[in-house]
Amino acid sequence: MTGHGKEVADMIERREIQILCVQETRWKRNKAKEIGGGYKLFYGGCSERGRSGAGIILTGNLMSCVFEVERINDRMMRMKLEWDGEILNVISVYAPQTGSTEEEKDDFWRQLNQEIINIPNEELLMVGGDLNGHVGRYRQGLEGIYRGWGLGDRNQYVERVMDFVVAVNMAVINTFFENEPKYLTTHKSGVQESQIDFVLGRRVHLKEISNCKIFSE
Repeated sequence: MTGHGKEVADMIERREIQILCVQETRWKRNKAKEIGGGYKLFYGGCSERGRSGAGIILTGNLMSCVFEVERINDRMMRMKLEWDGEILNVISVYAPQTGSTEEEKDDFWRQLNQEIINIPNEELLMVGGDLNGHVGRYRQGLEGIYRGWGLGDRNQYVERVMDFVVAVNMAVINTFFENEPKYLTTHKSGVQESQIDFVLGRRVHLKEISNCKIFSE
């Protein structure tokens, strides 16, 4: 995010996005700042160990809807809004990478689980961000949480992701909708393409969602 606030604001306006989960904010403080175009970034700073931080960007007309912001740690932020008569919880996450220790990975998933448990069942919940696992198209035995509209093959690092989603009775929402390939790829390295950014939501609210796309810019 450092030095790219105006570019992100332009993208949000072009895509008509109202709430955006972001990672790699790269700032050490915990605060909020205007990024242009009437958009505001709430972020939790990265630690001295070099983690990159997580944040949430809102459009101006939603500022008055926010009544709670919790900067959980440098990989996780939660925001609570009252929107159209509903309570909406948005959690922006940045899961530990492949080279992280098992302790770091365990701590991340344990903390996210605790946050979800603390949110009342009647409130809406969306988790968005980089989960560092490639779910692929395979869905056998996972039909209730994963529809199979993914990219490529599942990798070994996604097992923890899927186990977690099952445990908290959520669904990988962006795999429930058939979209063009350009809305599947979220990371490129040379000729390799992968899908590691996802939106999770409670299964009971799936019927209220008409579509879900992931944009990579």
